[in-house]
Amino acid sequence: MSEQHLHVLGVCGTAMAAITSLAKAKGWRVTGSDANVYPPMSTYLEDMGVAIATFSEANLTPAPDLCLIGNAMSRGNVEVEYILNHDLPYMSGPEFVGRYILPQRHAAVAAGTHGKTSSSSLLAWVLEVAGQKPGFMIGGIPENFKEGARLGEGSPFVLEGDEYDTAFFDKRSKFIHYHAKTLILNNLEFDHADIFKDLDAIKTQFSHLLRTIPESGNIIANADDANIMDVVNRGVWTPVTTFAELGRDADWQWQALEEDGSSFELYHSGEQQMQVSWDSIGKHHVANACAVAAAATHMGVSIADIQQAFVSFKGVRRRMTKVGEARSITIYDDFAHHPTAIQGIVDAVKAGMKGKGALWVVLEPRSNTMRSKIHQDRLPQSLLSADHVIFTPPSDRNMNASDLLDVNQVCTDIGKHEINAQVLETTGAIIQHIKNHAKTNDIVLILSNGGFENIHQRLLSALDNEGR
Repeated sequence: MSEQHLHVLGVCGTAMAAITSLAKAKGWRVTGSDANVYPPMSTYLEDMGVAIATFSEANLTPAPDLCLIGNAMSRGNVEVEYILNHDLPYMSGPEFVGRYILPQRHAAVAAGTHGKTSSSSLLAWVLEVAGQKPGFMIGGIPENFKEGARLGEGSPFVLEGDEYDTAFFDKRSKFIHYHAKTLILNNLEFDHADIFKDLDAIKTQFSHLLRTIPESGNIIANADDANIMDVVNRGVWTPVTTFAELGRDADWQWQALEEDGSSFELYHSGEQQMQVSWDSIGKHHVANACAVAAAATHMGVSIADIQQAFVSFKGVRRRMTKVGEARSITIYDDFAHHPTAIQGIVDAVKAGMKGKGALWVVLEPRSNTMRSKIHQDRLPQSLLSADHVIFTPPSDRNMNASDLLDVNQVCTDIGKHEINAQVLETTGAIIQHIKNHAKTNDIVLILSNGGFENIHQRLLSALDNEGR
């Protein structure tokens, strides 16, 4: 294997860089190409020993043993065209993981519209605490590991099961390639409007996923989610373990002891298994913990190890990450970019404030779905726990202006609930406004699935400089 050459198109993408690290650990010699080669990803890859270049036919001579084509690649790319014209062997990143990383491993996959990154990170940490030395590939950076992917030494391999499509030549969801044995199904809502026509199209992909789970495996399904149970009821060939909030009919049950989810209890078959206080907030994270406990138990982890892992779990980077504090104003960064996720984190933060200070929510509608009108009516409801809401205008990139989210209308709808909501055109204007109006004990929660022009650090610096 050490002699084999793997060439990765779109190597600087988060997922492809993670797959590159796994391929290197398996002994492949890896090169890569991308249109945007710059730190920190370029440095990360170069430190790994991966030679990176801009797209060129020259990168494919002599021919690699295998080419990996990233999800962002499309027809017309010079390397894609060369690969097709010269019959070079190629596949997608997820297919590579399924074929070369996962054989003879126990694949544990967390899937669903929300909670994939947090649940997979938490499960990997539980297995680590239990001494199982798992491998993992997660679309975020678990703070307990400081990396999003590793090969691992034990049998378990934990994956974030993304339902997004695989590649321009493979429109199945990525998770189909992961051959899950243990599967967590957290929840299911309409998302990725650029890929899926409607909710039923997503359900079909999840139904296909369930067909791949072996009889010896286990499906951990959220009984509180009607869409998940609809998919399960379409047919399974695998034992199903259900979880739900206490009071519902389910194998595992959870109960938040604090409104912000900072402490909770878990029950199995009606008997209390543990009471936990931890650093995560939000009832959605308590539900994630319940699913992880069910999955980990199936994988042979003791209740004591699960509880120890929950207490010592440090969370995921960009999931309620504290950026800093200045003038007694605290800034947090979070990835939420769907109304359900937004409401979960906004409600939890407000509950945790216990009446002290005001909650500012700054939101950048950045994903294709968030920039569209898909969630026009739901967004206002998701922000009603905030005291101040600031939107930036959505980009009209590859979208008709008539299809864009009307952020002014969203703010008008929020304002009907006596909440201060407005649209500010630039990150500079947002920073200036908060600097002028935020007060002691306020929290600023910044929501974006992108870099957002480094607004987090810029706002912290502006507040810090003013306080001197």
